[in-house]
Amino acid sequence: MNIISKEELYNHDDLHQDCPSITPFLLHNKHAPMVIVIPGGGYSHRAYHEGEPIAQWLNDNGYHACVLRYRVAPIEKQEPIYNGKEAIRYVRYHAENWNIPTNKIGVLGFSAGGHLAATISNKFDEGDKDANDPVRRCSSRPDFHILCYPVITMGEHTHNGSKQLLIGENPDEALMNQFSCEKLVTSNTPPAFIWTTANDQSVPVWNSLLYAQALQYHNIPYDLHVFQDGRHGLGLADEHRHTKKWKDACLSWLQHHIT
Repeated sequence: MNIISKEELYNHDDLHQDCPSITPFLLHNKHAPMVIVIPGGGYSHRAYHEGEPIAQWLNDNGYHACVLRYRVAPIEKQEPIYNGKEAIRYVRYHAENWNIPTNKIGVLGFSAGGHLAATISNKFDEGDKDANDPVRRCSSRPDFHILCYPVITMGEHTHNGSKQLLIGENPDEALMNQFSCEKLVTSNTPPAFIWTTANDQSVPVWNSLLYAQALQYHNIPYDLHVFQDGRHGLGLADEHRHTKKWKDACLSWLQHHIT
């Protein structure tokens, strides 16, 4: 895992340069939770407006943040998922130096980045205690996850572009099930905050509803907010008088459940 500067975050002609890497947005002299921001982009690119602006918003509200630069197409062996797990380990290893509680490290993902965030919130491990690399000894489990108009399922209602780039054009049912997050939830899944819009034309609302149903079944704490109006890819949604309230709801949830 590399660390790259804010200037380098999106200043690359090559989408695959410096992957995987993180760009830290650390608060000065403040002990606070860390939120790893995962931009969307259908696993084909990384959306600028779902990266640094989100990290800055988190900073403004008292949270450390970093933006993950993960592998996008062409993808082999679902590499972005491993990039996400590695980011959790890396931040947890550096938590003491970065003034972060080791049990308050979460992920916030948009769209396909939401799928990545949900996947690593369920397909995690506690680290390899015998590894020579101390980072590999750290747990990859997020302590909470925030999903913004997320891709969840690889079955009906999926976002076909994300599905094809991550698991191929004709995946068998077993592979689809491995990356359909509504099928991965267990009693060990961390708490979740989810928001989406009812009229999202790219990633149907059913994705969020299926995930919330799975969380409910396993008694995992969650908030689900379905706003009536808003195109896909809103990010901070500042231009939407009502839908932009997802930010206030999210901060309230974080204060209640995490901080």
